[in-house]
Amino acid sequence: MTATRRPLIAGNWKMNGLTKDGQTLAEGLAAKMKGADTVAFDMLVSPPFTLIGAVGTAIAGSGIALGAQDCHTAEKGAHTGDISAVMLKDAGCSHVIVGHSERRTDHGETDALVLAKAEAAHAQGLIAVVCIGETEAERDAGKTLDVNAAQIAGSVPAGATAANTVVAYEPVWAIGTGRTPTLDEIQEVHAFIRGEVARKLGQNEADGMRLLYGGSMKPGNAGEILPLADVDGGLIGGASLTIEDFWGIASAV
Repeated sequence: MTATRRPLIAGNWKMNGLTKDGQTLAEGLAAKMKGADTVAFDMLVSPPFTLIGAVGTAIAGSGIALGAQDCHTAEKGAHTGDISAVMLKDAGCSHVIVGHSERRTDHGETDALVLAKAEAAHAQGLIAVVCIGETEAERDAGKTLDVNAAQIAGSVPAGATAANTVVAYEPVWAIGTGRTPTLDEIQEVHAFIRGEVARKLGQNEADGMRLLYGGSMKPGNAGEILPLADVDGGLIGGASLTIEDFWGIASAV
C-alpha cells in the first residue's frame, strides 16, 4: 500500500443474503461511511444479483460503490440465467468481479472466458475486478508464480488500465479456510504480479493499478496485510457479511 494508490476494500457477498439481510448490512455500512469524518479507503460491495437494486438504494449517497459478482460476455441474447454488463450498468453497478476461483472451479471458466468478460465490462464503462490465484496443489508443486503469470497474461485485457481494472490475488487454498500465506509470501506474489502487469501493460499502468489480497482476510490480520508495499486493499468474502468485521478490516487501513 502506497500513498499513490488509494486502498480498495471490496466485499464479495457470494450467494448469501435475502432482501432484509442485504438491506440491513448495506444500511449499516452506509451509516458507518456517512458517520466517519474522513476515510482513507474506497469501499465496494458486490451482493448477489437479486439484491443489487435494494443494496444500491441503501448505499446511495454514502460513497460506497456497487458491484456484481459476474457478467456475461454478450450484451443481450439467448443466454438463460445470465446477466450482461450493460444490465449491471443499468442497475447502478460501477464494478464487476470476473474470474473468481469459484467461477473458474464450479463453472469451468477459462482465462479466455475471463478475458472476454473483463472486455465486456470495460466496453460498458465498468471496472473489472479480475481474480487470479493458485490452488493448493499448484503451490505445493512450486508453480505459484507460473500460474499467476499465466492468468495475468490470459485474463487481463491488453487495453486494461489502472482506471478500469483491479487485480485480486486469491490463493485458492486460503479462501474461506482460515489459512493465510505468510506476510512475506503475500508480498512476494503481489510484487511479482505487479511486475507481470508492467510487462503486459507498461510500468505506468502497473504503478497505478490496485492489487487486492483475498483469502481469509479478517480484522485480526488486516492490520498486518494491508500495509504491505504491493497490497492495495482486500477482496473480502465471509468477513464482508457482518458490519463490524468488514468495517474493522477497512479501518485497518
